[in-house]
Amino acid sequence: MSLPPLTSSVRVLGAPGERHEEILTPQALEFIGRLDAAFADRRLELLKERRRRSGHLAHGTPLGFPLATRAIREDPDWRVAPPAPGLTDRRVEITGPPERRMTVNALNSGAKVWMADFEDATAPTWANVIDGQLNLSDAIDRRIDFTTPEGKEYRLGEQLATITVRPRGWHLTEEHLEIDGRPVPASLVDFGLYFFHCAQRQIDAGSGPYFYLPKLENRYEARLWNDVFVLAQELLGIPRGTIRATVLIETITAAFEMEEILHELREHSAGLNAGRWDYLFSLIKTFGHRTDFRLPDRAKVTMTAPFMRAYTELLVRTCHQRGAHAIGGMAAHVPSRDAEANAAALAKVRLDKEREAEDGFDGSWVAHPGLVPLCREVFDGVLGDRPNQLDRTRGDVEVTAADLLSVRRTVAPPTDEGIRANVAVALRYFDAWLRGSGAVALYGLMEDAATAEIARVQIWQWLRHGSVDHATVTRLLDAECAALAAEDPAALAAEAREVFVRTALAPELPAFFTPEAYTRHLVRRATAPVPS
Repeated sequence: MSLPPLTSSVRVLGAPGERHEEILTPQALEFIGRLDAAFADRRLELLKERRRRSGHLAHGTPLGFPLATRAIREDPDWRVAPPAPGLTDRRVEITGPPERRMTVNALNSGAKVWMADFEDATAPTWANVIDGQLNLSDAIDRRIDFTTPEGKEYRLGEQLATITVRPRGWHLTEEHLEIDGRPVPASLVDFGLYFFHCAQRQIDAGSGPYFYLPKLENRYEARLWNDVFVLAQELLGIPRGTIRATVLIETITAAFEMEEILHELREHSAGLNAGRWDYLFSLIKTFGHRTDFRLPDRAKVTMTAPFMRAYTELLVRTCHQRGAHAIGGMAAHVPSRDAEANAAALAKVRLDKEREAEDGFDGSWVAHPGLVPLCREVFDGVLGDRPNQLDRTRGDVEVTAADLLSVRRTVAPPTDEGIRANVAVALRYFDAWLRGSGAVALYGLMEDAATAEIARVQIWQWLRHGSVDHATVTRLLDAECAALAAEDPAALAAEAREVFVRTALAPELPAFFTPEAYTRHLVRRATAPVPS
């Protein structure tokens, strides 16, 4: 389909790469331009509203369920769209970046769904962004098979996971695509390129264009996505309501608008997901100035904490009363050769998945193919032959605003080990991210940007409230930098250290580390010597 011409075209500033022209076609770029023209200004207004509301919450405005939308919450009759093909049974979902090996491994893993993650698990280098789109396109056409130089073969099997795509959040831009001298919203780039090239092919294959939506803070941001979906389908002649999207409830403000978010997206909704690490990050970022929200070591804040139980139980109840899937949180364990340590870690994963299945979740996330059998076994034990447990409406659950904010029973000072661990994880993750990797195995866990975010904001919060002093953090940081440089001579220890200083030690807490790190990546690429 040819799209109407635009007064301003999309300029490609990124370096050309192998087969990039298959993705960056004139028609695809024009499609991106149409989405940008329709929604870029609204995005900026919503980001401005985020900052305004953040300031109000920091100055004591109470957080509660919106009075203006009470009628939506109390209306018993509305439902979201029925599950789309390939999304009825979601008992195990695997996540990871759309790298070539990960694409094959995830699709072959035995999971029901794969979330191809352009957001937290991808460092958005230009090559990663466009190669990720190529990998998805190749996977749909079953032409992604390859053999490594070492002779290892990667081949797609017969039973493949359903593909969903998580674009980057509204707060990020893609600096390698430009309109009228400004970068294009990264969300529209990731969504638009995949939708333009793959939507119809997925429909023809018996599936559809399915997405995960990150970092939403309120119903207005969900409404923006719904409007993007409506226009995108209209432009490409795809029936309205074909798209399905699962929203990650990973901000504290979104937890108070779960029903409203489902309602805004109801013709395109595939459910909600409990994004636990980003949720904790959001809680600290929002209330980090308050001593009564000072959380202990990250490892000690489990899903059994009262405020986390309130969050997950409300999510299941909200979803099932509206006919939507409720998807549980991430199991990030990376299987190891240490049998004893592996058994202990898997026992914890099993308990976590058993709690989710018994609470009514319809499925859950894993980060490694080795965890798929365990997660499937747990949910098989609860679901049996049923594809989900949407019939468990959890009418027994009653959650108040106070329950969602009942952190006081979890408040505790950090330990020395917790402080050191946060410094070590954040620094090593920043180094990997600056070098182009967004999913990194650290200390037995598959870490992504959400982990680095909670690590750095906890350091900021502990410093603010005197749980640790600046000299101690600086000493730990210097020690970890030296250790990192010794472990890997190619590490960008000095640059990673600067990202840590600017995003964890600054007087005012930056909302995200990714804009700072992204700018540093662009500057580094621009000043790198040109190969002779």
